[in-house]
Amino acid sequence: MTSTETRTEAADALTGEIIVCQDVEKWYGDFQALRGITTTVREGEVVVVFGPSGSGKSTFLRCLNRLEEHDAGRIVIDGIELNDDLRNLEKVRSEVGMVFQQFNLFPHLTVLRNIALAPQKVRRMPRRDAEALGRELLERVGIPEQADKFPGQLSGGQQQRVAIARALAMRPKIMLFDEPTSALDPEMIKEVLDVMHNLAESGMTMIVVTHEMGFAREVADRFLFFDEGLIVEEGTPEHFFTDAREGRTKLFLSQIL
Repeated sequence: MTSTETRTEAADALTGEIIVCQDVEKWYGDFQALRGITTTVREGEVVVVFGPSGSGKSTFLRCLNRLEEHDAGRIVIDGIELNDDLRNLEKVRSEVGMVFQQFNLFPHLTVLRNIALAPQKVRRMPRRDAEALGRELLERVGIPEQADKFPGQLSGGQQQRVAIARALAMRPKIMLFDEPTSALDPEMIKEVLDVMHNLAESGMTMIVVTHEMGFAREVADRFLFFDEGLIVEEGTPEHFFTDAREGRTKLFLSQIL
């Protein structure tokens, strides 16, 4: 049995919906970025979102942790609705980690301090405990020897692994990845994808925007194809690779595979 089959069976056994989106819309002036997005994500599920540039993928992710406010519809994260209640926002952000295309590390802080800062300041964790957690997470992402270096001394792949460790330091229930390898040189991509693969295998709920389709096929329980602010098609990886039905989906896959 393949790891993908194992993951799919595990996901099928889970019924708890940790993310619920109903008719979510987002506008930027006259431009509608999201056009009534309705989907759910179960706890422990790995969902890959792909589609052309400008299709709403990144906007969708940013709405899930309120980096962008949705204009209509409902978003519920682990039973908490995202709205104007700041208490709800704080709860959701403590449960949702996000990794961006750019690493966004503090250049004047060491790798270890980049990771330990949020648990120390937000979770009120003692500095010693926060740094112990940071070293544990650096082990997890495979670069424990980089703890005392500064971000500028690291390769792009190493910096992105630090960014993943920093997000994990808040012990989130959900991880969002917005094209985390798009800014990397080709030889650095695999090291980041390996970390994400291990994270998926651990049972973390993940939504990943990526065009790394080989990786996506291995780890995803479900694919969502976005175009012009809509979910045009969704299904298992097998469906997309062998039986995609929408013409727009087939065209896009033919261009990237």
